[in-house]
Amino acid sequence: MEAQNLSTVLVGVIPGMPDSVLRTAAGFTRQLDAQLVCAFVDVSEYPIENLPDGSVRSMPFDPDVIGTETTFPRDLSDRLAGVLDPLHVQWSTRYLAGEPAKALSSLAEQLDAELIVVGTRDSTIRDSVREFFDGSVATRLAHRQHRPVLVVPVNPVSAGTPLPWESD
Repeated sequence: MEAQNLSTVLVGVIPGMPDSVLRTAAGFTRQLDAQLVCAFVDVSEYPIENLPDGSVRSMPFDPDVIGTETTFPRDLSDRLAGVLDPLHVQWSTRYLAGEPAKALSSLAEQLDAELIVVGTRDSTIRDSVREFFDGSVATRLAHRQHRPVLVVPVNPVSAGTPLPWESD
């Protein structure tokens, strides 16, 4: 479902992400009269070849893992169709590998994307600690490339509620 002359909105997708991220990306896609490219980044693999459509051929970091599927996850694609098809936007998928911010930034450059859309992580202590050590994909994107980055709050905490690292 891809048209050649449309501008592009790129959205980073992961299994289990809230539909609100997809709906927000679709809304901007319609406003910009663009196509939506949904990119999944497999962090357990590293890219070995960039393909013409912006996706990658990859290999697992773990040398003991053989024969893994290095394509866009079928269940995620089915879920995207369930959310995006009723919204009547042109969309396609890309399989990427490696560090998410770097992979999304590279694809955005290749596609000359107008906008990159990502969701926040849940605000649990575990996710907050992981984000502290790994860094936020949204922050890395915002600091390392020139395209606008739209961050969709996934599970916002109401004002005045302490964040996990702020509570006793």
